[in-house]
Amino acid sequence: MVNLRGDQAAGLRRLFSRPRLRIVTFAAGGVGVGKSIAVANLAACLARQGKEVLVVDENTDDSVAAYYGVPVRHDLQQVVHREKSLAEVILSVAPGVRVLPAAKVVKRLASLSAAEQRILVDSLGHIGRPADVVLVDASLDHPLGFSPLGLAAHDTVIVVSPNGAAITDAYALIKKVSLGYSRKNFRILVSKARAASDAQAVYDNIAEVAHSRQLARLDYAGHVPLDESLRQASRLCQPVAGLFPDAPSARAYQSLASALLNWPNGDVDVRGLEHFVQQLLHLSQRLDPTAIYA
Repeated sequence: MVNLRGDQAAGLRRLFSRPRLRIVTFAAGGVGVGKSIAVANLAACLARQGKEVLVVDENTDDSVAAYYGVPVRHDLQQVVHREKSLAEVILSVAPGVRVLPAAKVVKRLASLSAAEQRILVDSLGHIGRPADVVLVDASLDHPLGFSPLGLAAHDTVIVVSPNGAAITDAYALIKKVSLGYSRKNFRILVSKARAASDAQAVYDNIAEVAHSRQLARLDYAGHVPLDESLRQASRLCQPVAGLFPDAPSARAYQSLASALLNWPNGDVDVRGLEHFVQQLLHLSQRLDPTAIYA
């Protein structure tokens, strides 16, 4: 089993020194389920509740910053290579919401040298305002089959839409991560649901199979209804809660934001980002990709 504990995260303790830090990874088994849209809107709702949000974005296309209409020109990898400063890479996309593009560096964490690791730690340690919540928008095509950053988070939320292919993909992802990484707890967020009952049925279906095969324990994070207001807000590059606060999807994201802040932390230290940073510096170098693809 992978050991998530290590000793090289001291440089980032200042960054995440506030109590009640929350780290949540959002993942999906396939494209088109609304994962990045969910992260972007959830970040906005958390900021509206007075939280400082940092989104670590592993995606090249359909990035969270692009959802806000902000172009992504750089990547955290350029900080590691000393080509850019962190201030040039990190993006303030809305009040209380910053996005850290990390698509390139996340895919080569296993090959970072000791010197590059120190640069990463030192740079992030001087990011400025500490975050209350870190949302990881996980890539679908990580070389290991699943983003290693998700394993150190307090919670991994699997986003699924109510169609057969998406449900199959979500279950396959849970199975891979459970068997390969021994991650046994996930939350399910159903997006694009026509009715609450449809979303509940999707969750019940996946949870029953995961339980019967002793793969994982699943918790229901809720659902985001199919909503024309959300589509319109997305076209305008704005969070739906800002443009249409009474829309069904806006209420759903606001409810999810409030619930997320009260999810139990389990045995994860809430006073620092040590586990998350250890993923960056250690975990990807110690994982065996054979298991995850088995």
